[in-house]
Formats: sequence, structure tokens, C-alpha cells
Amino acid sequence: MKIPLAPPSLKKANVPNDTLGLLSSLQGTVGAVTAKGEYLHWDKLRHLQPPDELSSDQWWFATKFARMALYKWLPFLDKFGKPFVLATPDSVLKNLHSIDRNSGYSIQSPVPLLNTQMRDTYLVQSLIEEAITSSQLEGASTTRKVAKEMLRTKRKPRDLSEKMIYNNYHAMQFIREMKNETLTVDMILELHRILTKDTLEDPKAAGHFRKGDDDINVVDDRDNQILHVPPKAHELKARMERLCRFANEAEDQNKFFMHPVIRAILLHFMLAYDHPFVDGNGRTARALFYWSMAHQGYWLMEFISISEVIKREPGKYARAYLYTETDENDTTYFVIHQLNVILKAIKSLYDYLSDQSNQINQTEHLLHANRHLQDKLNYRQIFLIKHALKHPHERYTIEAHRRSHNVTYDTARNDLLNLAKLGLLIKQKVGKAFIFIAPENLKKQIGGS
Repeated sequence: MKIPLAPPSLKKANVPNDTLGLLSSLQGTVGAVTAKGEYLHWDKLRHLQPPDELSSDQWWFATKFARMALYKWLPFLDKFGKPFVLATPDSVLKNLHSIDRNSGYSIQSPVPLLNTQMRDTYLVQSLIEEAITSSQLEGASTTRKVAKEMLRTKRKPRDLSEKMIYNNYHAMQFIREMKNETLTVDMILELHRILTKDTLEDPKAAGHFRKGDDDINVVDDRDNQILHVPPKAHELKARMERLCRFANEAEDQNKFFMHPVIRAILLHFMLAYDHPFVDGNGRTARALFYWSMAHQGYWLMEFISISEVIKREPGKYARAYLYTETDENDTTYFVIHQLNVILKAIKSLYDYLSDQSNQINQTEHLLHANRHLQDKLNYRQIFLIKHALKHPHERYTIEAHRRSHNVTYDTARNDLLNLAKLGLLIKQKVGKAFIFIAPENLKKQIGGS
């Protein structure tokens, strides 16, 4: 990946007096964003046509002056002791408002499925989805089908990729369990231990900060170019303590209001910037984001996968970090990127739930037309039949059904036995256990019963 060109420095630039006068006259005309509302880095802005017959450098200086008026200093320092800053232009405020409306603790989902007993079913699915995609971002290569089968049947992982996904799933469960707790350094270390268990060259590194002799530069796998050199190992304990204080601060302790979503995004950013571990930093950073959102009441975040959105365009994710580091620690670039990721993830969830709702309604209509099946099936069984109609010969197990819906073993067993009794699944014994198979002609069988 090409490292973005650093902007001309305002401090080092020899700006002529006439240019300073011009910039002063442009106040209110040239703002922190472009006419299209874009918060562009110099690496992109320099290729555009400047407004009002300005040179590219003058346009950048005017833009930078406008941003400096918006900057708020964050309680974090980079590896050179310089502070990180944040601006909140209107585009950021607009996206924050959209997220608040669509994922705050007080909302009801526009799709009824999340307001019913189906909630647990979709929560399990979302945890599995994030576990898979977050691991794939870090190199896991197992297919979704194989990974889902492993997690739902509780099969032990067979290779490194499966171990990464298995660990990530349990880490997401750990985050859910700890969402009401304050963040501590020990909690971050435990999260990392869960995420990296049996996946590191040195097993003892799981749950421990990297040491002084660890070479942890962030490198582009394609050309071996160094993209980021993190802070020294001896600083990590203090930096993580500062991160925890920031995560746990009450509003009245801040010098300025910190929106909860921005707080969660900055936790994500700073953990990745500090890179406190020999491996697993990205997964730990994204898991911390989920903890922070849940801790601050954004319950819908448990149902979305930011990693799925990031995975579609990983280059933009990396550049959001690089833009910050090459432009005087301006975290606005990363915040804007992540706000867009969150909004896309929320839209993907609503689209998915709407599609699932339609499919369930169609399945219920099909079942209701059969007088022998009317009101005989619960929501878990209807959900399974919906799947079986599209997947003839699919095999279902009691354990997988139990884990898919977060119910007891007896409840799952009764669900499947009753479906077999009604002729909607074929029961077979394999060893000491039963498996249940979707008939090839299930739709016809339902319609003709």
C-alpha cells in the first residue's frame, strides 16, 4: 500500500504576507470540508481543482485553518509525545444523529424480528458473523459454511484459521458478559488471551503485552513496506491505563462533550495505534469497540458486523489510520470512516432482517395452509423449516439447533423430534446420536399433507 503524501506543514511553510491576507479574506468561504462535504486528506485534495483561483497549497492552508478552529485535543499522545486531535464538522454530526436514531438503547427495531423471541436467534447469528469476518480480516481462510458448522456443533477447531474464528466467537461472548463492567487493563489482557489462545508462535504471548525485543512494525503483506511503527513496549502499561480511563470517564469529567459513538471509535483507533500485542491487535481493537458501544447502551450494535463492511474495502480501513498519522494526528479521518462503516452495517442488518421477515412470513403462510400443521410449530421450528426449504438434504443436530437459538438441550431436542414426528424432517441415528435431514420434497410434502 502506498503511504499517503504528508500535507505541507503550516509551521515549516514560509507563507508570504499576501497569502496570509488572502487566507484571512477566505474565512467563511473555504471551510473544513469541500463543497461536497468531504473531509479530504492532502493526498486527495491536491489532485482537485482549487476554488477561487487558489493554488493547491493555499487551498490546503485555508482548509487546515478552518479545521484548526474545530479541533479538540484528545487525552492521548502519539509515540513522539504529540497530542491527537478531533474535529466534528457537520457531516460527522449528521452521521452521529443517524446512528443515534437507528441504534440507541431507546429505539425499537423497525423490523419486528428483533422485538420478539427471535432476538436470541439473530444475536447468535451476528456473533458468528463478526467472529468469522474479523478473523478473515487477519488472515483466516476457512469458509463461512465450515466455520458456522464448527461453532454451531461445538466441534473442536482443526487448524489455525478455525482456531482464530473459534476464539473470536468466545471473545464476543466475553464482551457481552462484561458490557456492564468498567474497562481495566486486566480485562484487555483477558480479551486478548481469549482471542489468541493456541494461535501464536509463542503461546506465552497470549494475554501479555509485547516486550522490548519484539519487532512489531505494521507491514503491508504485499510489498513488505512498513506502514506503522508503534510506541515502545515500556510505555504500554501507562498507555493502556490511560485508554481505560478514557473508556470509563463520565461526561462531567471531560473538558468537552464526547459523543458515545466517537468514544467507542477512538478506543478502536488507539488500541490499534498502540499495538500492544505481538498479534491480534486488530481483533482486540474491534472487540473493544463492541464493548464500548454495548457499555454505553447501543444494544443494536450486538447485531451488526463492522468487520463484514471493512472486509469489502480493507484499503480504506488502512488508509483511515494512515491519514491520521500523516496529518498531525487528526483522528477525524478514522472517525468519519468508521461512522460510514457503522451506518452501512446497520443498513445491511435492516435489509437482512427485512428479507428474513418476508421469508418467515412465506413459510408461515405455507404451513398455515396445511390444517394439520396450523399453530403446531414454534418460532425456532419455523426458522429451521425456512432454512430446510432452501437446503434439501441439509443435516441438523440437536447441539447445533441449541446453539443457534441459545436454548437448553432438551428444548432443542424436543423441537427436532417433533418436526420428525410431523414428517418435516427425517430422523436418522449415527452412532449414539441422532441427526435430522431435510427432505428433498419438503415444500410439496407440506402442501400435500
